[in-house]
Amino acid sequence: MPKLITNKQYTKSAGKFLKKNPHLVRQYYKTLLLLETNPSHPSLRLHKLKGNLSEFYSVSINAAYRIMLYFIMIEDTIMLVSIGTHDEVY
Repeated sequence: MPKLITNKQYTKSAGKFLKKNPHLVRQYYKTLLLLETNPSHPSLRLHKLKGNLSEFYSVSINAAYRIMLYFIMIEDTIMLVSIGTHDEVY
């Protein structure tokens, strides 16, 4: 089972995101749990990003919001990088 890790920047942005979108708190934590237990679950819609973000992946919280992440496969770790809409996440 992969380990999820964050940095201070992600933790701060996730706090702001959840405060701004309290209706998504439950879905956010459900997404994190699913990501930790089964990163390839179809409902996450895990996909590799393109262009300048090609080293990152993305999973969906819902149709409008996503979490950008980075796989550190050697340590079986997933680093959460950014959260927001498809336009906000960079």
